[in-house]
Amino acid sequence: MKGFMIATTLLASALAASSVQAADSGALTTEMAATLTPNAYVWRDDVQAGNIRIVVSIADQRAYVYRDSALVAASTVSTGKEGKETPVGVYPILQKNEKHRSNLYNSASMPFMQRLTWDGIAIHAGANPGFPASHGCIRVPTAFAKRLFAITQVGTTVEVTDASVDGSESGEPLVPADVEARAAAETAKANATQLASIER
Repeated sequence: MKGFMIATTLLASALAASSVQAADSGALTTEMAATLTPNAYVWRDDVQAGNIRIVVSIADQRAYVYRDSALVAASTVSTGKEGKETPVGVYPILQKNEKHRSNLYNSASMPFMQRLTWDGIAIHAGANPGFPASHGCIRVPTAFAKRLFAITQVGTTVEVTDASVDGSESGEPLVPADVEARAAAETAKANATQLASIER
């Protein structure tokens, strides 16, 4: 029995490693990203220079990472469940914390947290069942969260859209301008509220 458990563990580890190792060569496409199972990702970024942009598709339950206009990584995500939907918009990363704990949900662990709004929306490592299940955050696999955390900075742009992503290489935002303007206004309001509470 012990031998069977060890063999099963080794096989599972090898399969998990091969899915990430396979991501180290060749061009990444959204078709490849579409085949990912929950908690899986691909990462093909061997360039260390260029602007990073993250696009989260609620429809696809995927995060796409671009370096300049090239798609370099993709991951499954779990966005906000019904009643706690992840807001659509364009957000700068406002804060980063490798070992963050939620101040809203019983000090829940939020590893590799990258805050998008001051009212509780962030990208972080967490449960990723393959469908919307969060309180509004964007949950990603832990290994992906760690790699993403390493290449972003405060100010990196994250676009959240309810549309599918077609995989075209583009520097243009995928979110319509009116949604972007509304999101910017909401973010500015949330930021002002947060700053006012800090100053008290």
